Amino acid sequence: MVKKINPLRANTFRQESKGEEPEIPDLRKPEKPEKPAKKRKPEKPAKPKKEKKVRKPLDERYLRVIGLFFLLFSLYLLLAFVSYTLTWKADFDFSNKVFSNFTLNHFLESKTPENWVGKIGALTAYLFISEWFGVASFLFVAIFFITGMKFLLRITLFPLVRTLKYSFFGIVWTPVALSVIFPGEDVLYGVYGFELNKILQDFLGYSGLIIILGFIFLSFLIISFNIPFRWMKKKEIIEIPVSEVQPEKIEENRVPEPDLEFVQEEKSDGNRFMPKADPDPEEAVTTELEVEQETKPAAEKLPESSSIELQIEKPVEEPVADTGDAGEKVHFGLDTKYDPTLDLPNYKFPDTDLLKDYGGDEINVNKEELEANKNRIVQTLNNYSIKIDKIKATIGPAVTLYEIVPEAGVRISKIKNLEDDIALSLSALGIRIIAPIPGKGTIGIEVPNKNPEIVSMKSLLASERFQKTTFELPLVLGKTISNETFIVDLAKMPHILMAGATGQGKSVGLNTIITSLLYKKHPSQIKFVMVDPKKVELSLFSKIERHFLAKLPDSEEAIITDTKKVIRTLNSLNIEMDSRYDLLQNAQVRNIKEYNEKFIARKLNPEHDHHFLPYLILVVDEFADLIMTAGREIETPLTRLAQLARAVGIHLVIATQRPSVNIITGTIKANFPARIAFRVISKIDSRTILDTGGADQLVGRGDMLLSTGSDLIRLQCAFVDTPEIEKLTDFIGSQRGFSDAFHLPEFNEDEPEGNREIDPDSRDALFAEAARLIVQNQQGSTSLIQRKLKLGYNRAGRIIDQLESAGIVGPFEGSKARDVRFKDLTQLEIHLRDLGEI
Repeated sequence: MVKKINPLRANTFRQESKGEEPEIPDLRKPEKPEKPAKKRKPEKPAKPKKEKKVRKPLDERYLRVIGLFFLLFSLYLLLAFVSYTLTWKADFDFSNKVFSNFTLNHFLESKTPENWVGKIGALTAYLFISEWFGVASFLFVAIFFITGMKFLLRITLFPLVRTLKYSFFGIVWTPVALSVIFPGEDVLYGVYGFELNKILQDFLGYSGLIIILGFIFLSFLIISFNIPFRWMKKKEIIEIPVSEVQPEKIEENRVPEPDLEFVQEEKSDGNRFMPKADPDPEEAVTTELEVEQETKPAAEKLPESSSIELQIEKPVEEPVADTGDAGEKVHFGLDTKYDPTLDLPNYKFPDTDLLKDYGGDEINVNKEELEANKNRIVQTLNNYSIKIDKIKATIGPAVTLYEIVPEAGVRISKIKNLEDDIALSLSALGIRIIAPIPGKGTIGIEVPNKNPEIVSMKSLLASERFQKTTFELPLVLGKTISNETFIVDLAKMPHILMAGATGQGKSVGLNTIITSLLYKKHPSQIKFVMVDPKKVELSLFSKIERHFLAKLPDSEEAIITDTKKVIRTLNSLNIEMDSRYDLLQNAQVRNIKEYNEKFIARKLNPEHDHHFLPYLILVVDEFADLIMTAGREIETPLTRLAQLARAVGIHLVIATQRPSVNIITGTIKANFPARIAFRVISKIDSRTILDTGGADQLVGRGDMLLSTGSDLIRLQCAFVDTPEIEKLTDFIGSQRGFSDAFHLPEFNEDEPEGNREIDPDSRDALFAEAARLIVQNQQGSTSLIQRKLKLGYNRAGRIIDQLESAGIVGPFEGSKARDVRFKDLTQLEIHLRDLGEI
């Protein structure tokens, strides 16, 4: 009978879902000919209106309200029940008096009980625990909580139908069982358990009651969890009927497979081959997922015709690739890409909540101010017989740009010469005339706002443009005059020269650049070399030494403040640059991006000294002080870096407050196409830094000009204060980092080219083993000793020096590996014996 009915139901369901008339009446009801006529009426129900009535969006809101009520009510019951179990004597006396002689005045005037949720809570707990079900009343808390989570948040902690089924059994069975096990403890089982125990013992006796309770409990386990009790028989005897039943399952389920709702109807009709019958449609979906995993065709049809919410949430909670073993395979497998971020797999990027929002997202400029400025500009130009056709205002955070279209025949130079007159008429500083605006046939007049807005770093970092940028080294510098977030790529700039008078925003600009990179890059992808002669501007970043900073191997402080160490660091960066160029040459690539892509694709062998190359950013806060102290010793290696280092991922960000010619020389300027100018004192300083005027006419407080060759862009720099930097560095520094800062190559300026005599008694204990390693690999490399013998850089460097002194390896030759002077181990052993090492 089941096989005949199922196809009909499947066909009727498919027809109803398409809005067609069902053909069931012709087969099911031959005795009643009137019903086919009635069922011609479903032509109207097939209209989309009736389907919409079933699925109103308002029902979702009602369910959420009900779910919220259930959640709060479960919390209320939990507090009332827990409090009653702790203070049950006081609550019992109060509730007993109220229920024995209940009047409203008596209830209101009685003393407040000790229950945590007041009188109502005491009465509720009294009814549930003392008068009704005892401690089994806590199951009501579970019922309301699970139902509320499902209706409100769509989270199924436990299937709802099974929750109701198991809870109902527990509420009915547990009080009676507790009254038998713990007689006299009324709080545990309540009046219900006591009375039912008394009635059953009168009929069955004590022993009979225990047998009945055990029978009910075991029957419940068998029905609910299908416990086979296989210890009583051999497995073979039980497996035979199961194998007979399963084919029947599959055969009978093949017809309703395409339609999920049809399977639910079969369950509601009592199909014995699907024991998990849930009237709730969402619960039916979850149970069908469990049953139909045994039959592959049904599992493929599930997403087509069921509530998607549960099916979408569950795959998210079941990722297979979350295991630690899988992560190791991804990192070390030869068939997968190398991931440098797995060196610190638990590193968390900082959140924008660490920064302060200064409320500069919306610009509020008085229309009267705009109108007054426009009238004054037009009047001033009319005074000099200059007529204009159009004027347009573009409002920025600190400056408003007035675009003017003059009449035909008006010379641009004539308007340009009126800069001071317009500033006088507007009674404002920082007037700048752009004649003409590049790419437009207009003349621009930039007028500072009376109430400039602060551009917060938080709003820029949270902007969609910064979050979705594909730049290698994105820098969010500020906002343009048109109030747009301005982002540049340091990898393409490739170096930045920054200048400005004291207090005009130069240090804040440096913090903005560093913060942008900290929010976008992993510690394994970028390293900073920070030089701070003033010792106070960049000191906060010392907290992230083990994450983002690089230093010399023998340096204690990551922030370099001593001029001599600055010279050594710049020369060390030159050695690193040469070494990277050798790696690029061996890898046959042209820049660091291509090299890292090749290394990530595992096309480069780490045994040949290939490794992932992080970007190196040299940040110098006060360049003028270094030039005055060291001069050529600073300028020469710095110029070489500026000329060659961009291709190998080394970029320079240099700031100074004195942009004079003797500080920013022509050689340095030629290699810094990107320049940022904050407000300076004179036009000469502006021409020194930008090769043009304009920086002397800035307002200050973050107002800046960015020159990228031919373009000159006016920006309002983002503001990030010292407490924000402190929070950011504390957040990063509190996480697990590398064992030490990134070590730059060691540079000794007084190291002679020839061999140095070293006391044989001071040789390292691993001297002989390192010598054998060098000869065996025919590679005189410090990194080889460091890697194979698992030593630190300093100790490996000392061993190389000792090997050079002993004549085993040749002298230092920059980025090249030292020559190995022994071709086989036999010659080396004879030499070691002569040295007394054997």
